[in-house]
Amino acid sequence: MRNIDWRPGANLEALKARAGMLARIRSYFADAGVLEVETPLAVSTSGTDPSIEPLTTQYEGPGFSDGLKLYLQSSPEFAMKRLLAADSGPIYQICKAFRNNEAGRRHNLEFSILEWYRPDFDHHQLMDEVATIARIALQNDDLPVKKIAYADLFQDFLGVDIFTADNDDLQQIAVDNLILGADGIDMDKDSWLDLLMSYLVEPRLAENDLTFIVDYPRSQASLARLNPDKRTAARFELYHQGMELANGFYELVDAQEQSQRFERENCKRKGNGQKGIKVDRHFLAALEHGLPDCSGVALGLDRLLMLAMDVDDIDAVMAFSLQRV
Repeated sequence: MRNIDWRPGANLEALKARAGMLARIRSYFADAGVLEVETPLAVSTSGTDPSIEPLTTQYEGPGFSDGLKLYLQSSPEFAMKRLLAADSGPIYQICKAFRNNEAGRRHNLEFSILEWYRPDFDHHQLMDEVATIARIALQNDDLPVKKIAYADLFQDFLGVDIFTADNDDLQQIAVDNLILGADGIDMDKDSWLDLLMSYLVEPRLAENDLTFIVDYPRSQASLARLNPDKRTAARFELYHQGMELANGFYELVDAQEQSQRFERENCKRKGNGQKGIKVDRHFLAALEHGLPDCSGVALGLDRLLMLAMDVDDIDAVMAFSLQRV
């Protein structure tokens, strides 16, 4: 037993910094009239996004003689939108989220997020508030904001038009930049774009400002409404010092369109060899009832704390990461 490292990853300074950050965030939302809510961590289904692999568990007990498969939420989004459809008004939640197959210096299968929704906000108005929250969390009121379109990033950094480039073009960029060898790899276009984004674009977003990437391709924004050009969607992500921090949308409110998108994602999952995930009918029913015009965002609190503490491993800001449980 003497050789077991029982100690937490986060030291007392980090624990106090987390508590202070959460207190400041809650104080902001209280002053802004945004209601704090809680929704279940164990849910009956999950999102269909092929880039996210859910973590599952099994309930055994009264009411379910054959047991009940449950998913540990990767986001409280669907449940929070059901509250919005029930006239909750603006809401936020600080909670745990879970994703399978994710571990590393910036990833843990269990992590803390701040998610909130603003009726009558478009995504640009929400980005302004995200910047405010980031400044509050980082205790730096002077952080400047920059916005750049997803397509412009690829054009400026890699000299490629994402709308006209095909898979071979994107693979050649990966080969030219020594990300992989010349042997052919069978991936769809979005997977190639994600690869180039991770290895060649994100490392160049290391400026000391709040960089919002906007107008993602429509194929990468299942829950966002489309922009007028129909090629891009009203989705944004926030980066600071090369760290991805937030993902937000001007929310899609069309139940039929959302259902079709879920089915397309499930087809893609099955094509990738992943298991399909049953569509959340409660969420679709809430959309049919009527979701208010709104925007929403999820912000990674552990990563924010990493930046505030100037550490490069998520283990240093969590009491007990996966390697310590």
